[in-house]
Order: sequence, then structure tokens, then C-alpha cells
Amino acid sequence: MSENADGTPTTTPAAPATPGDGGGGGPQPEPVRFFGTTWVDHDNGYGLRRAGAAVGSLAAAAAGCFVLRFAYQGLAIADVGSFLNILVVAMFAICSAIAFRRTWAGYARRPDPATEASLRSLKSIGFVGVLLAYFFRSLTEAPGEKLHRSEYENALTQYERRRGSRTGNPAARRKKPKRRR
Repeated sequence: MSENADGTPTTTPAAPATPGDGGGGGPQPEPVRFFGTTWVDHDNGYGLRRAGAAVGSLAAAAAGCFVLRFAYQGLAIADVGSFLNILVVAMFAICSAIAFRRTWAGYARRPDPATEASLRSLKSIGFVGVLLAYFFRSLTEAPGEKLHRSEYENALTQYERRRGSRTGNPAARRKKPKRRR
């Protein structure tokens, strides 16, 4: 499922069936960032992509911490005082912890778009927490795979249920003659 501009989830339309492809349309899996649709069957370099996503997010988190260290040293050189130094460190630590928690929870269920919009600046400040959540989730699965897989399997079962309940074109059915008693 993807989201519209207003944040409401939408389903990916079914691909048209072509003769000889064996597919009858139905729901298509939603691509996951950096993984496409390889998460469905774990093919086409899925393992390498997961390893790359884990290493990349950990490297980005380390680089972010390095930049934050330079910012802290700049405050120390400016001699702004210990209160402001502690306040800046606490702000980045708290924002990173909240961003980690919100990102981690977003992998299990679709977050509310209004709440996510209001927390966008907090997640920007706590970017280290977002990157660490992405790293830890990449160790077990593609980030968001569990959510997408459950939605995709649910869509498949609904599609099969709807398709199975039909026995052909209702307009082409012949009416059965009534029996006389």
C-alpha cells in the first residue's frame, strides 16, 4: 500500500493479465525503499541489499554522531556555558530516543499521517535514532517488510475470496427452468 498526498493509504492497482503470463491480475506488492519488491520472495540480491542497508545506516549514524561532536566542540570553544552544553546534549538524546521509538513502531503498523507530520522536525533533530532504528530492523528484515507482507497477504486472501465466489459472468448464465410440482 502506498499513500496519497494527503497521507491516506492506497492499494497498488492490479497488473493487467496478459495471455501466457499465468497471472490473473490481483494485488501487486508495494515496493519497499531500497528493496523494491524483492522482499516478497527474498530474491534478486535481497540479502545483499539488507546487508548494505544495515551497513549504510550504521555508517550514516556514526557520521551523524561525528558531526554532532563537532557541533558540541564548537559550543565548547564558544564558551557558552555548561547549562547550554547540557541542554543541547539532552535535546539531541531525547529527540533521538523519541525518533527511534516512533520509527520502530512505524515498522509494525501504519502511523497516523497527522501525527507523523507534527513529529517531522523532532525526527530531523533525532536523525541518529531514526538511522539506528533502520539499522537494527535491517538485521532481521527489510525495514517495513513485516507490515507490507501482512497487508499484501491480506489483500491476496481478499482477492482470492472475491474471485472464488464468482463462478463466471453472471450475465452469461442461463436461467434454470422451474420444476413443476
